[in-house]
Amino acid sequence: MATRQPLSARQVLGKQPSLKAPRVLGDWLLWLEQRPQDKGRTTALLRPWGRPEQTPKELTPAPCNLRCRVHEYGGGASAAALDDHGLLLTWIDDSDGCLWARSWGGLADGDPQTVVANGPARRLTAPGEGLLGGGVIDAKRNRWIGVMEHAGRDVLVQVAIDRLDQTPVVLHTAADFAGYPAISPDGDQLAWVEWQQPAMPWEAAALHWAPINAHGDLGSVGTLAGSAPDAERPTSVFQPLWLPDGQLIVAEDAGGWWNLMQHQDPGDPSQRWERLWPMQAETAMPQWVFGMSTTAWDGEQLIAAVCAEGRWQLKRLSADGSIRMVDQPFDDLAELHADAGRAVAIASNSTTGQGLLELHIASGRWSHTPASAPVLEPESISIAEPLWFAGAAGRRTHAWYYPPRGGASANTPLLVKSHSGPTAMARRGLSLGIQFWTSRGWGVVDVNYGGSTGFGRAYRERLNGEWGVVDVQDCAAAAKAVIANGDAHPQRIAIEGGSAGGFTTLACLCFTDVFQVGACRYAVSDLLALASETHRFEARYLDALVGAWPQDRQRYEERSPLHHADRIRCPVIFFQGLQDKVVVPEQTERMAAALRRNGIPVEVRTYAEEGHGFRDSAVQVDVLEATEAFFRQHLGLEPHPH
Repeated sequence: MATRQPLSARQVLGKQPSLKAPRVLGDWLLWLEQRPQDKGRTTALLRPWGRPEQTPKELTPAPCNLRCRVHEYGGGASAAALDDHGLLLTWIDDSDGCLWARSWGGLADGDPQTVVANGPARRLTAPGEGLLGGGVIDAKRNRWIGVMEHAGRDVLVQVAIDRLDQTPVVLHTAADFAGYPAISPDGDQLAWVEWQQPAMPWEAAALHWAPINAHGDLGSVGTLAGSAPDAERPTSVFQPLWLPDGQLIVAEDAGGWWNLMQHQDPGDPSQRWERLWPMQAETAMPQWVFGMSTTAWDGEQLIAAVCAEGRWQLKRLSADGSIRMVDQPFDDLAELHADAGRAVAIASNSTTGQGLLELHIASGRWSHTPASAPVLEPESISIAEPLWFAGAAGRRTHAWYYPPRGGASANTPLLVKSHSGPTAMARRGLSLGIQFWTSRGWGVVDVNYGGSTGFGRAYRERLNGEWGVVDVQDCAAAAKAVIANGDAHPQRIAIEGGSAGGFTTLACLCFTDVFQVGACRYAVSDLLALASETHRFEARYLDALVGAWPQDRQRYEERSPLHHADRIRCPVIFFQGLQDKVVVPEQTERMAAALRRNGIPVEVRTYAEEGHGFRDSAVQVDVLEATEAFFRQHLGLEPHPH
């Protein structure tokens, strides 16, 4: 039931599933759904394409939990294809980390209720062989090709789909990291992305290619695009995509923006890349997880999700270089996939929550199926307004500002949000978490501080060597801009963030005098500990963000909130998962203890079964309710009735 009353935390988080990895497979639509009310379990669902009224069939009921843990952040937990027997689905099950497979028949009738499994699920790999994920199905050879993280290195491996409890067979050993394998339509070529420390994949990555020989092995490996970390001009690549005629498409940012380029024949060294669609907009995202997709082939043309100034659009890219808008109302798009003139994406906008956007390309007809029923009347929703302000070094910086319900005044409390990553971006899609605050009289400013994605490589590189400086100055400047507009009280300014956003939050409390209270989820507080204790994927990330480790140790100390806890003079609440391998619980414990020694009001909440990022809805509800109560208590605001 929609409501105009203030949102409760349970309305925001109780039954809001997260959608992932949608795919068009013939006349069917397959996607994953992460369910916070089921302790974050992820399952696969299937229904006919374009038939949202149909009840989907759950292909992987409990206890199945589709989750990849490669590089800690995972992604790419499943792969699917249609074959002579129906639908084939492979997945990584979090219970044992193994690769599983199952097939279903009965798809001809277009009725989910007639879809039946062709036998039980089959465990294809033996436990303990390494972390698997990010794979694709090689239909020509009836195998799965994906990434295995093992013994401190990534390898591309194959797993036969018709055998049980195998040891994955190594096809290629990467110099360091690998991901995004893509098989050509004829099954005879493989492209993938590799990168090496100290670079992250969005800083410098290379597109590799190899022929697949008659025995299924890889031939001589070549490098087609991108760069090594030590290149004079580092570039990155994103999401190789094959066209039916053997052309290869990839996004690359040598021109300052992630734009698409195409290669006629990767096996012909005389051929060169063509950049047919230059634009000052992004057609890629930082590769924190496997499985992200912003480009798709619909059977006749390229479809791309393109981001300009914080808004996403769908565009058609033709072989003659023309770019045409796809008319649809959503400006927050992710995980695009297409086939046979049909496209699907996870989509939202300022008034519509996350859902499945199904689009018939030729006719322009579309439908949108929200992940959950709306809980707000449209007129009760606070609409994001672009806020451009002078940030660090006076540079033009972006944020989304949400006025409180009923309008803002000079007495309005303001919540500043510092996103994680720090390469993420503040998006414009409907966030019930933000609406929770605006429905309760708060203004919210969601800051795309320097380092954020969606504004070009130069904007992203503002944070190089300046993490803890540029992001802090930008968040403080955003708050000051709202205050200067007469829309917030200067003594009622709160800030919150998780992970890297938690670091920015603590640094803002340390090194500025703008904020009166803060909330941190699994926050980085000690850069020295992060540099020496964190997991493999991010082990050298701070080289670019802060400086070479350990040579620049002094700079790490200067930026670390833990080493300047005496400069924090306002209350802070912390939330920490005890299974966190990215920011280990000890960091939060040490930070809280340092503040307590200085007489600062501190609250710490820990969650025994959570890691880096909270999945259980009960935990998410507790975090939101506790944050609001803590803020109101320490800003002198009356408790809000629940």
